[in-house]
Amino acid sequence: MQVLLPPSQRRTSEELVERLDLDVGDTKAKRSAFWIMLTLSSVIAVSGVIGDSTATVIGAMIVAPLSLPILGVALGIAMGRVALIARSLLLVAAGVVLVIVIGYLFAQLLPNPTNVLANSQVTGRTSPKLMDLTAALATGSVGVIALIRRDVGDVLPGVAIAISLVPPLGVVGVCLGSHAPGMALGAFVLFASNMVAMIVTATVVLVVTGYAREAGVGEARRGRAYAVLAAALVLVAVPMVANSLSSLWADRIATATRSWLDAVPGAEVRQVTVHSDTATVEVLAPTDLPPISELQDRVNRVVPWNPRVVLVHTVGSRVDD
Repeated sequence: MQVLLPPSQRRTSEELVERLDLDVGDTKAKRSAFWIMLTLSSVIAVSGVIGDSTATVIGAMIVAPLSLPILGVALGIAMGRVALIARSLLLVAAGVVLVIVIGYLFAQLLPNPTNVLANSQVTGRTSPKLMDLTAALATGSVGVIALIRRDVGDVLPGVAIAISLVPPLGVVGVCLGSHAPGMALGAFVLFASNMVAMIVTATVVLVVTGYAREAGVGEARRGRAYAVLAAALVLVAVPMVANSLSSLWADRIATATRSWLDAVPGAEVRQVTVHSDTATVEVLAPTDLPPISELQDRVNRVVPWNPRVVLVHTVGSRVDD
């Protein structure tokens, strides 16, 4: 365990509480800094989402202080401090509402909000996959190690970028303001998975490195919190697994469609989406296409539940400069 946390670089429990509990120390200054930074981060994130600017969104990730109360939840669980857990969860909930409201209000100011739903900053955050959860688990581990060790604090900006807390919430607000509740739910699942992953990994690291033992907290006392965390992890993992499988089937259908279009010069598959028993295939191609029954047969051979194929045919071809 000394490899993970050398004694010479270990932060004390009191230092962690001072850093993560906004009700300890200079409370007024801590709270004002938190809300000012979160508000500005939200404005930056929503502006980046609406403007489809990756660089701007990354800037919002670095500024965002929302990871502090989330790590505060983990510290409260590990050290058996119920009051810290409650205060941190309340702060997270209030922060979530603030970011979503800012995103919603910005969406109302747009001349045509529906165009926002097609940009990469939105679409990239509304259908989270299982790999997003595994990445969040690893990132959460790095974040808490950087917190408890004095010598690796310089990795925190990278952790803030990787864990991505504020941008998904900004997307939730923008989607709600653009009348797309389904997409908003997908973005919220991404945020929730990142938050739960951070709490789970931070709690495990804090317990393993002895902070729970120092606080005199037994395993039985933490059992209920572990059960809640496990249930939350499963809850956010289910839609992410479903999205991952949907993406897998969509890739297979796209491959089958390309094979179906082999004899059509200039034809290309633009997009494939799978919802329940329907596969929607968008194709850019000249007027004449092979019989759609042949495509249905090809799809039936690669997808076990034989979804109904809906073909969206855009007449034309791709022209490269």
